[in-house]
Amino acid sequence: MSKITALILAKNEETNIRDCIQSVHFVDEILVIDDFSIDLTSNIAREMGATVIQRSMDGDWGSQQTFAIQHAQSDWVLFIDADERISELLAKEILDVVADGTPQAYWILRENKFHYNQATHGVLRPDYVNRLFPAKNSYVTGYVHPKIVTPYPNKKLQHVMYHYTYDNWDQYLSKLNNYTRLAAEKYKENNKKCGFMRDIVLRPLWAFIKVYILNKGFLDGKMGWILSVNHYFYTMNKYVKLYYLYKNNGKL
Repeated sequence: MSKITALILAKNEETNIRDCIQSVHFVDEILVIDDFSIDLTSNIAREMGATVIQRSMDGDWGSQQTFAIQHAQSDWVLFIDADERISELLAKEILDVVADGTPQAYWILRENKFHYNQATHGVLRPDYVNRLFPAKNSYVTGYVHPKIVTPYPNKKLQHVMYHYTYDNWDQYLSKLNNYTRLAAEKYKENNKKCGFMRDIVLRPLWAFIKVYILNKGFLDGKMGWILSVNHYFYTMNKYVKLYYLYKNNGKL
């Protein structure tokens, strides 16, 4: 029977890593690629039976994920973030499809959750993510929004994975700042054009309309409004940073 390695990329995830590892108890190997955490992430992971390899991500998610795939000891790999949880029904489904032996890349429906609030539309509407596939000939490209590349047919699984998005607004805004910086740097590296009116004035407005109206963020009430406005500023800020990277290397 084919074996499965769960791959977890982590940095300073001591509040999440235990529950994450518990949710993948059904796999044959758990491999944590730790970006030199300064908290107890590595210690907790080892106590839970995971293998821990420390490696600096340096903002390159694709390279870090490819490194993880290359160090898996199983035929199949299952990517899961530290703030995600595999449901019991999904765990059984994963075991069934791997036991079947058909080499395919399986997409998993991810439901976003808060600890005390709810948002199921707009920015945080459920989405499918490619997380389960054979390790052979598979790799990942991209910095901020990596893309998994496999030679296998794609198929969707039926059951869900839960994503506990953010613990607090400081964490949320810190990630927003980091992701916009990485996106701008990647755009500049790829020589992506940036115009003030098109990308800083109009593009963020369209981003807001898309998530708040077309993707029904308004159905999530106050939280839907807040997340949609933040998506506006996320879009604007990555292009503001790109615009000024071209003008004077980001300096004001």
